[in-house]
Amino acid sequence: MTLPGFPDAAPFAGLAGGAMIGLAAAIMLLGAGRIAGVSGIAARAFGLADSSQPRSGAWAFVIGLPLGALIVMSVTGAAAPAFASPALLVVAGLIVGIGTRLGSGCTSGHGVCGMSRLSQRSLVAVATFMATGFATMAAMNALGIEVLQ
Repeated sequence: MTLPGFPDAAPFAGLAGGAMIGLAAAIMLLGAGRIAGVSGIAARAFGLADSSQPRSGAWAFVIGLPLGALIVMSVTGAAAPAFASPALLVVAGLIVGIGTRLGSGCTSGHGVCGMSRLSQRSLVAVATFMATGFATMAAMNALGIEVLQ
């Protein structure tokens, strides 16, 4: 299926991916009693967050994210992703890490888990994430900066 104006869109793949993310978040919340926020899980894996739970589960989650993507890529024959330079990735990662600490969570924790629970803090956080993303893309387009595709 193609969408008018978006010939490369894959709405069914996006729907399936979104359903799997929602299911994984629900299983984690119901099974472990924890929010599936990636920044919090990563902080726990690296020992940066206080937790009485073992770090092995957090490490399994962190390792499973890229491993799952690699498995899907190898099974479907999808193109390999393109990345920015390592220096830019480090700087971007630090900025995102600071933002997740300031916002008390990341897009997965607020966007997937917080929005579904109608958390007011998450509603404000997601509105802020989206507005910042829109403003950043508008500024990049105005400056003629190309985004990796």
